[in-house]
Amino acid sequence: MLQRIRVAAFAVMIGAGALVALAPAAASAAPQNTVTIGQVYITPKPPIDVTSGPVTATFTFFTKGADTATLQLKPPLGVYSSVGALTKSPGHEWTRWTGTKKFETSPTGTWSYLATATGGGQEKSSTGTFEVVVKKAADTSFASFGVRPGVVDRGDAVKVFGRLLADGKGYPGQSVSIQFRGRHSGDFREVAKVTTGDGGWFGAGVRVRESGSFRAVFAGTSAAKAATSDLARVLVRHRVVNSTIAGFDARPEPVVKGDSLTFTGALLAEGRDGLPGQRVAIFFRAAGSSQWEYVTSAVTGRHGRFEAAATAVASGWWRAQYVGTRGVNGTVSGADWVTVDQPAPAKADTRLSKFNAYPEPIARGKYLTFKGKLQISDEGTWEGYAGKVALYFKKAGSGKWEYVKMFRSSDSGRLYVKAKAWDSGYWRFVYQGDGDTYGSYSRTDYVRVTR
Repeated sequence: MLQRIRVAAFAVMIGAGALVALAPAAASAAPQNTVTIGQVYITPKPPIDVTSGPVTATFTFFTKGADTATLQLKPPLGVYSSVGALTKSPGHEWTRWTGTKKFETSPTGTWSYLATATGGGQEKSSTGTFEVVVKKAADTSFASFGVRPGVVDRGDAVKVFGRLLADGKGYPGQSVSIQFRGRHSGDFREVAKVTTGDGGWFGAGVRVRESGSFRAVFAGTSAAKAATSDLARVLVRHRVVNSTIAGFDARPEPVVKGDSLTFTGALLAEGRDGLPGQRVAIFFRAAGSSQWEYVTSAVTGRHGRFEAAATAVASGWWRAQYVGTRGVNGTVSGADWVTVDQPAPAKADTRLSKFNAYPEPIARGKYLTFKGKLQISDEGTWEGYAGKVALYFKKAGSGKWEYVKMFRSSDSGRLYVKAKAWDSGYWRFVYQGDGDTYGSYSRTDYVRVTR
């Protein structure tokens, strides 16, 4: 009897332990939230018609119990690719997901979509197909094509404008080539490319240098046929302007016979900047003569500036002359007198080197510092030389050099002096020489004075 009681008690203990052991397992088997995904809605409703140009479609689907969602699309002959990040809009139970895709006129056909929802280790998807179509290619044409103004001066800008139509309606978002053909040319060339805006309107600014005709060309797409506009003509008149030679200067002055003279200036046209690529001739008239003789020439640079050189032979007048070109009248500069001195025998040559005026630019009334070196030729080498050196200034736009001050170089030939700057212009050192040396001139240095 006692034995049966013990066995029963043991059985009760085993049963209780089993209940305790089973409790956690029962708890872990509790049901979880199920991921649910609905169908995909497409706006605009398929088929998506891209006949008139690109169309952006919106894809919307709803999920329940999902943490993330993706949307992939596959073209007719391609592979799935993501449309990018989706817009998430949580609701009470369902979450709305939205994505967009821009469809061009190609590729068309049957597309596939794959929407996927993931959450709590579960994944559900929704698939389907839709059509992207191009209807019959639209007939295109140009309306209101023209150019304004119709008569301009050479180099002026005109406005070329018009409207591209597809089946009689404005055709926006299309590429149009603006082409021009000169009056004496047989071929059109593209001068601008534009994209049609609202209502199919387009316009471009183009500079013209000759008379001719414009046209607009639409190359066509799978959705629309090609088209070419009527011609719009423009007449270019060649306006004649006057020219002038500014700042002509022959230097140094005076100069020793046999030394080199430098001629500088700028060729300008009325109402324009400098005239580049034009030849300017340099003429000389000796003292006591009435005849101008050609000596040399130079071609103007980017801003119409020119520089030429010649050997000084005799005292006289120098000037620059421009014969003109189509649309620009010729001109002659003012004459610049240069005295040519005979070289003194048995004297040493000198030079003024390393001339510099600084700072640049400088405020009006402030001191400029001038440095350089006076050197004498000594059997093939240049040595420093002590002597009197003058500082000269020529105001911008003037042809006359003005004396500023005199000072002496050091025994080593070092030059150092200061002077106030009142106007923009050119500076230089002048050494007149002495009983043992010839005179010399430094290079010029231009300094701009600010007010």
